[in-house]
Amino acid sequence: VMKLNPQQAPLYGDSVITVQLTEEDKVEDDVVFYLVFTGSTVQHCTSTRKINPGSLETISPGHDCCETVKVALCASREGHPVLVVAEESFQFVQDEAYDAAQFLATCAGNQQALNFTRFLDRSRPPAADVDFLDEKVALAFRHLKLPAEWNVLGADQSLTENIPRETLMHFAVRLGLLRLTWFLLQQPGGRGALSIHNNEGATPVSLALERGYQKLHQLLTEEEAKEPDSWSTLSHTVHSGDYSVKHHRGLDVYMLTAE
Repeated sequence: VMKLNPQQAPLYGDSVITVQLTEEDKVEDDVVFYLVFTGSTVQHCTSTRKINPGSLETISPGHDCCETVKVALCASREGHPVLVVAEESFQFVQDEAYDAAQFLATCAGNQQALNFTRFLDRSRPPAADVDFLDEKVALAFRHLKLPAEWNVLGADQSLTENIPRETLMHFAVRLGLLRLTWFLLQQPGGRGALSIHNNEGATPVSLALERGYQKLHQLLTEEEAKEPDSWSTLSHTVHSGDYSVKHHRGLDVYMLTAE
């Protein structure tokens, strides 16, 4: 038996899982451990890193649906067959950040909903919460399967640029959500949103300036703005056919996902 902590992860993954090994599994240094997550349609294999002789650390993969999956701890050693040393179940769940990303994605063109996000802003959350919110919602957004026609400005592209309105970009900038802003910039309509004025005549760019968000302002105005550093502690994914490989830079853990 191994202990997984926690025993669940949000659908979009990227959270740390600790694996407690039992006495008999604490072995020589040349053994490499992997976790294999088997869902109904997708399988993930993650590398691990040793924290101490009795415990490993890995990153939860992003999964395709809410379900309980089987996790196998595999040990491999040069010249020996791969062994399954323990099995445990694990749950993928939809959390608030995922709900929030879904809500925002569907509200891209909805003025009432976007005005509601402005109302929320008056109770400005503390900086640490903003950072947490930014990371989780941006990860969740990245994991959503957005429809091909999805646009930062909403579905109704016939709206001319000159109509004053709130956009998702105003929302992300107003809260100082660096990662979410970067994500939206890469989406259709992201750049276009930068020049849209709301009812007070503010654009996302002028909001960043007015609120003193220097990094964010830089991100929006520099031609060759690079991904914000705060993003690079997260992960980088490469897709190829039915496979994807993800590298989590913070823990230096790799994940292979196969349909």
